[in-house]
Amino acid sequence: MKAKPRIAVVSPFLDKRHGTERCVAEQIERLAQDYEIHVYSASIKDVDLSKITWHRVPGIAGPHLVSYIWFFLANHFRRWWDGLFRGLDYDLVFSPGINCLDADISAVHIVFTEFYRLAHQELALRQNPARKWPWLIHRKLSYHLFMALERGVYAGDETLLAVTSHKMEQDLERCFGRKGRMALVYNGVDLDQMNPARRESLREKARRDLRLSDGEFAILLIGNDWKKKGLRCLIEAVGSLGIPDLRILVVGHDESFSYDEILRRNGLENRMTILPIVPQVESYYAAADMYAGPSLEDSFAIPPLEAMACGLPVIVSRQAGVSELVRHGVDGFVLEDPTDSRQLAELIQRIYASADLRREVGVRAEATARRYTWQRNAEEMGKVFEGCLREKGRNLSEASRQS
Repeated sequence: MKAKPRIAVVSPFLDKRHGTERCVAEQIERLAQDYEIHVYSASIKDVDLSKITWHRVPGIAGPHLVSYIWFFLANHFRRWWDGLFRGLDYDLVFSPGINCLDADISAVHIVFTEFYRLAHQELALRQNPARKWPWLIHRKLSYHLFMALERGVYAGDETLLAVTSHKMEQDLERCFGRKGRMALVYNGVDLDQMNPARRESLREKARRDLRLSDGEFAILLIGNDWKKKGLRCLIEAVGSLGIPDLRILVVGHDESFSYDEILRRNGLENRMTILPIVPQVESYYAAADMYAGPSLEDSFAIPPLEAMACGLPVIVSRQAGVSELVRHGVDGFVLEDPTDSRQLAELIQRIYASADLRREVGVRAEATARRYTWQRNAEEMGKVFEGCLREKGRNLSEASRQS
């Protein structure tokens, strides 16, 4: 029997509760039947370890920048050690992002160079109170390291890049002049978890648990880094409508975003609820009446696609890659300017005012989402692996002939 190609997957952690890590976890579980998968990470959850081999890279406690640098160095050492003393040679090295310098394939879920271009003014010390300076300095140092690594990995064409949207292709070309060796692989959704029937079965309990009355209209936003996710714009839009039944549900965590003053200014002190990320996130979709994601910058964003799969009407920003799958006014709505709270308010008002519109858009949204499953995502990534393996085989063959 022919041996399966051996793949090293390098990621600081893997689980199914974070976007990038969820994508990789879904892929490797499905690709394990065709490839011998070895994961180098500090932690791994929600993944069937009977299908893959986990090589634990010891982590260290401390600020994110320190732990990242440690993992970056440690994963290289651990793979070198396994190659030298255990004979583990890999046909491909795959990394979601810039976790190593020797990846054959990198999956690009964010371009830090582009994000820093958009957000650097807000990170200026003079624009923020002194109490936030330690966090800001740490964040700026992190971004500068990430941008330097991006130049090293993304600017050339040695590494094949798997991107989650055409937007990412444009960002890479704008930031690094990168035009070739890119493959488009849209993210996916789990239709067993996310579907209208399951949403309906969970809805009564989910709303009761969140203390939502029958007359309240819940607007959902999921994700960390709330400034990037456009939470300020959402608060301003809801506040401007003056509709007392509107409630905002925010799922995630962001210590850097101070929302108390924004809520008071918009009269929403008691109408926004912060919720933790949980494994059964479908209960939040069940409780909600619509999804709003006015992202300032997002390579794709999985939650809007999951909301669509559940039959919810969604509003997504043009700056989010997932907007490439949405037909405005047909299976969702696209906010052209993620800072335009007036336009966002108009779209929310339109959805809130018409149960028929919510139902019709929700039906079409679910039909669109059904085309983008994790199985499809894994199959497309498998084709990327196959193409890279063929390419490496040709290069090795040419090198042996020349020698």
